[in-house]
Amino acid sequence: MKNSRHILLKARRQIVNDRIGNNPSLFRGEGYDFIELREYIPGDDTRHIDWNITAKMQRPYVKVFREERELNVVTVAMLSGSLHFGRDKFKIESVAEAVALVGYSAISNGDLYTHYTFSESLVDEVRSSKKHFAVAMSVEQVMGSELLHRRADYNAMANILYKKLKRRSLIVVLGDFFDIPDLRLLAKKHEVVALVVRDRLEEKPEAMGYTALIDPVNGAVLEGDFNERSVKRYALKVREHDAALFERFRRDGIRASKLYTDASSSVTLRRVFEGR
Repeated sequence: MKNSRHILLKARRQIVNDRIGNNPSLFRGEGYDFIELREYIPGDDTRHIDWNITAKMQRPYVKVFREERELNVVTVAMLSGSLHFGRDKFKIESVAEAVALVGYSAISNGDLYTHYTFSESLVDEVRSSKKHFAVAMSVEQVMGSELLHRRADYNAMANILYKKLKRRSLIVVLGDFFDIPDLRLLAKKHEVVALVVRDRLEEKPEAMGYTALIDPVNGAVLEGDFNERSVKRYALKVREHDAALFERFRRDGIRASKLYTDASSSVTLRRVFEGR
């Protein structure tokens, strides 16, 4: 397993390289108030084109925004025993990598950054800061936490943060979401982004024959014949669960994406925040 220092160095290098390459912050387009519409000028961000008005006027129009002074960016790591899993890399490492990338991007953008670590309840927090040490503390919290026999309670997290966060924030929730949460109230008060961290092996497991498995959340031992037929039934249940999960996100107005352990955290985050 990678250590916190390795994850932090890699994330910071990625953010610096992005800025040298003239790539915008992950949060470009967030924290802006809509002011008016005007005709498109070459060089305008095409993501701000209002296609409805463009179709009516038969020439392109863009939305003009007024930038707010700063964002309040919050990462939330939802710890559970199931994050202690992965074919080539544990899911908890992908959570930590994403926390580091979001944190460094926020601070590089001049925004306030806050982190919370949750399990059944609030485990720890890093208070709002514009200093790099806040990101380091957040990653160390994630990587240093005990995972086995822990369960992530997303609804408890939503209730606690609804009360704690007074200022409208951009909240990035990271976990494997094997429960379907109710984040409606939190999403009405704040902008919520969900990153569903998974390993491809747990979505499409291989047949193993007769074996015994230990549930890392509750420690229960499950014995049986995990043949081709049984793993296909399991994979189908995972697909059905995820379809319901992402439909719930859609209804609640939450942007969501999957972050796989074999994928680039930076690329996945950029696609989420660019609306791809």
